[in-house]
Amino acid sequence: MGDAMGMDLRERIGAGLKTAMRDKDAARLSTLRLINAAIKDQDIALRGEGRPEGVDEAGVLAILGKMVKQRQESARAYEEGGRLELAEKERAEIGVIEEYLPRQLSAEEVEVAVTRAIAETGAEGLRDMGRVMAALKARYTGQMDFGAVGAMIKGRLG
Repeated sequence: MGDAMGMDLRERIGAGLKTAMRDKDAARLSTLRLINAAIKDQDIALRGEGRPEGVDEAGVLAILGKMVKQRQESARAYEEGGRLELAEKERAEIGVIEEYLPRQLSAEEVEVAVTRAIAETGAEGLRDMGRVMAALKARYTGQMDFGAVGAMIKGRLG
């Protein structure tokens, strides 16, 4: 799943941190430090559960996805409150985080992926929803909003 240079996400984030430090890009640096802190927190939690290897690539993608979602919610709240400079800061952070996420699937691509996952898993009813979600998460972590996709699957299988 690594990118063209064969670096995993952690390495790319680490390299991004070094570049931001060198370029004295304070905004970028603070966002990358937040990403690193979130990954380290998760590493520590996993070690506590006896998983010394820490967060895997899918786990890093999940952390990044969650960080984007939090900032989208904050930005919306700031916009509604007329705090545009704060909303702008959240959106700038989203931009930095998204550089490390795979391309988000379009609505049409999500439809196709859901249809394919339902067919491949042989899902027939709501009790099969978990299997469909697992198939999608295995293939598309970080590329789609699983909350919205869950509702779509429910609609199709319900």
